Amino acid sequence: MDKISALLLSVALIVSSIVLGFSADKVMKGFKAGERSVIVKGLSEKEVQADVMILPIKFTRASNDLNVLYKDLENDAQRVFAFLEQIGLNKKDITFTPPIVNDKLGDLYGSGQNVTYRYAGVGSVLLYTKDVVLGRKALEEIAKLGMDGLVIKIDDYDVEYVYTELNVIKPQMIEEATLNAREAAMKFAKDSESQLGKIKKATQGQFSISNRDKNTPYIKNVRVVSTVEYYLED
Repeated sequence: MDKISALLLSVALIVSSIVLGFSADKVMKGFKAGERSVIVKGLSEKEVQADVMILPIKFTRASNDLNVLYKDLENDAQRVFAFLEQIGLNKKDITFTPPIVNDKLGDLYGSGQNVTYRYAGVGSVLLYTKDVVLGRKALEEIAKLGMDGLVIKIDDYDVEYVYTELNVIKPQMIEEATLNAREAAMKFAKDSESQLGKIKKATQGQFSISNRDKNTPYIKNVRVVSTVEYYLED
C-alpha cells in the first residue's frame, strides 16, 4: 500500500470514529432522557341521583284455614297495588310475586301442637321504578297501610337504589381525571426543574359507584382514578 492510500485510509477511519462517536452520544442522551419519567394519579368524583328504585313490599297473614289465608294475602296484594297506583306510580312497574306459606304442624322442626295458627303466609309486591321521587314517597307513606290492618314489613337492606347512566358521564370523568393527573405531573416537573414530556403509559382505573352515606342511599358517589406516566425532559 503506498503512502497516499495509507493516508486516505487513516483519514477515513478517523472520520468514521467521529461520526460513530457522535451517533452513540446522541443515542445515549436520548436513552437517558427516555429513562426519566413520573407516574401520577388523577381523580374524578361526581355525585349523582339514583335513577332506579327497587322496593319489595312484604306483608304477612296467619290462619288455620289455608284457603282463607291465600285469599287474605291476595286481597292484601291488591290493596298494596292500589296504594302504589294512588301515589302516582305506573302499574307496569308493579309486580306480584307468589306468596310463601308455612305449615307449622307439617314442619318437622316445628313445635307440634303448640301453635295458635297452623298456617303463616308472606306475600310480596315488587316495585321497580325509574321515578325514584315517587318511589321514596311510597316508602314514606307505606305505614298508612298498617293503619288499615296490613302487617307490612320492609327491611332497609331490601330497598335498592341504582344508577344506570354511567356511560353518559364516563367520557367527562375520564377527561377530568386525566387533566388532574397532568396538573400533578406538571407540578412535579416544575419542582424538579424539568420539562413535562409525552405520555409514556396510561391506565384507566375501574369506575366505582357507592352510596354517598348510609342515610341517603339514593345519592350515589361515582369515582374513577386514572394512572398516567409522563416522560421528563431537561
